[in-house]
Amino acid sequence: MHIVPFELERWQSEWEHHVELNISESGVEPLSAAELLDDPAVRNRVLSVPLGYPQTNGSEELRGRIAEMYPGASAANVLVTCGCSEANYLVVWSLVEPGDEVIFMQPNYMQIGGLAASFGAVVKPLWLRENLRWAPDVAELRRLVTPKTKLIAICNPSNPTGAVLSEKMMEEICAAAGSVGAWVLADEVYRGAELSGSLTPTFFGRYERVLCTSGFSKAFGMPGLRTGWVVGPAEMAQKLWGYHDYTSIGPTMLTDRLADIALEPAQRAQILFRTRRILLRNYPIVRGWAERHANLFTHIPPLAGAIAWLGYKGKGTTAELAEAARTRKNLLIVPGEQLGMPGYLRVGFGGNADKLQKALARLDELLVEL
Repeated sequence: MHIVPFELERWQSEWEHHVELNISESGVEPLSAAELLDDPAVRNRVLSVPLGYPQTNGSEELRGRIAEMYPGASAANVLVTCGCSEANYLVVWSLVEPGDEVIFMQPNYMQIGGLAASFGAVVKPLWLRENLRWAPDVAELRRLVTPKTKLIAICNPSNPTGAVLSEKMMEEICAAAGSVGAWVLADEVYRGAELSGSLTPTFFGRYERVLCTSGFSKAFGMPGLRTGWVVGPAEMAQKLWGYHDYTSIGPTMLTDRLADIALEPAQRAQILFRTRRILLRNYPIVRGWAERHANLFTHIPPLAGAIAWLGYKGKGTTAELAEAARTRKNLLIVPGEQLGMPGYLRVGFGGNADKLQKALARLDELLVEL
């Protein structure tokens, strides 16, 4: 089987530890274990956990905590995975056969589209439109759907645009899938990272063939915990567990316990409050920079997430601009080519504010030189 190269992951993993300034990340400053375990009694309870095998689909307690975030769900609807990436992998692996059609929202984190193509599917892009403030066109969606459509893959809130679908659009997507019996895969890993503080509605429960994936890497600021999940019909969660047996098998005992602690309602609220505080502190820096460069960049403010999506109107490609930033300014940014849309840049603003300002100043220098 030919695997489609995952350019973004290779770009980041190859260079993020070899540059001085990195604004390629799409999450917020990671939470430390000490911050999560600031209660000595809780810390001691975790440190006393025997390092054996946990329940491989996730403990009943953890799956119950996850289900609380999805109205109408219970632990039976949840499978715990090794990050949102494994959750997406299991869904695509279990559903997609050679010759199927997969409608894939773009621009996007390219995992699902790459996997579907590698499994022999015909991948049909559903483009988010800048003139619609990064919403898809309903008429285009309806044209793309055929009897061969097996899966409609959505990222909401969007990576990289930061847009959030309206509930009317969510219903349109479910209706389009229902017209041919297709599944909806809703990657909701940025849910909880809204700048307004209003939680994005979930796709779960809107249609009987919806699978929602998420995890701790973005809104929760704990990518190193490698905890994700799929929420869907109970029989599908059971089926996916069988596929999970052939991948990571299960979470570690420590990650299961730490994730359960993080999702205790008061703790969860505190973590998401921290995320929004970082977003509200840092986004004005990027917005001001983009406004000062309106002759070179277009920009629609994100509603969620720690990433800004900038359209580039200057000379050369965005891939060339990103490579020049790396080699000449010791600075890592993400070119739109790696997210399916050349001519744009993704700038992460979830890190240290001083480093963000320094990174944008370096980008200023580069633009002058070019």
